[in-house]
Amino acid sequence: MTRDYDFAMERRLHELSPELHGRFTESVFGLQHILSNYLLIFPTFTDHTELHSLNVIDFCNRIIGAQIDKLNADEIYCLLMGCYFHDTGMGIREKDFEEFSRKIEFGDYFETHSRDNVSEIVRSFHNEYSGLFLKKYADLFDIPSENHLRAIIQISRGHRKTDLNDEKEYPIAMPVDGGNTVCFPYLSGLIRLADEIDVAAGRNLSFLYDTQSLTNEKDVIEFGKHEAIKEVVVFEDKFVLIVDTDDEFVYNNIRKMASKMQKTLDECRFAVNERTPYTITQKTIELERAGN
Repeated sequence: MTRDYDFAMERRLHELSPELHGRFTESVFGLQHILSNYLLIFPTFTDHTELHSLNVIDFCNRIIGAQIDKLNADEIYCLLMGCYFHDTGMGIREKDFEEFSRKIEFGDYFETHSRDNVSEIVRSFHNEYSGLFLKKYADLFDIPSENHLRAIIQISRGHRKTDLNDEKEYPIAMPVDGGNTVCFPYLSGLIRLADEIDVAAGRNLSFLYDTQSLTNEKDVIEFGKHEAIKEVVVFEDKFVLIVDTDDEFVYNNIRKMASKMQKTLDECRFAVNERTPYTITQKTIELERAGN
């Protein structure tokens, strides 16, 4: 019989540590409104509310699979929190944007980008803004220790751009209170991959968006791709995007997106499989026409 991985982390955490599970569920209530704030900055951007966070958790559950039995309570707690916190930087207030921007290393970004385009800055560095948001407001979320806080921040930041092979930033076994350790590369790789594959049509719900009113070409292309991808199926050895479109322009854009997703998968597989006792078993991103 196929094992049921629906809500696997949530159920396992409740079993291993009702106390940490309680802390997590209390945090979720406070985060729901915070995550919706991204619509003030990105009114036509793909969904980054708690609905997206739930999708990311669901994909993590399916990617983890039978390895759920290897994860300790603190790892599950930190991963679940990271899934909810990873996009909080998308909806930060102007005051926090100004404060956090002074702490972010932008590199050569502003050589080709305007400092006045706040939405593009936030979009490009939202993982860093998310980490700084969590650090500033950690007291609101009853996080059990400074080490747990560091783990959640790094896992949240790790959903994009950061180097998961950096041994200092992403150690394979950081101790937390209570005797457990947390494997940063694995948990960060999971959330990065789960975030990357949340591309199906259900992410852009009709009650959040009027897709007929979109005028920006980039937004039209993005929503066209998402509307054509009806489902993302997680198998033990691959991810399959079920595509339903006769528009070759849309299909070719989905192929380009799948190529980018494959690159992310390869990066995560390398960091996890080479550095940690865990494994990402999926090897490829594949497209399948609906009805085949």
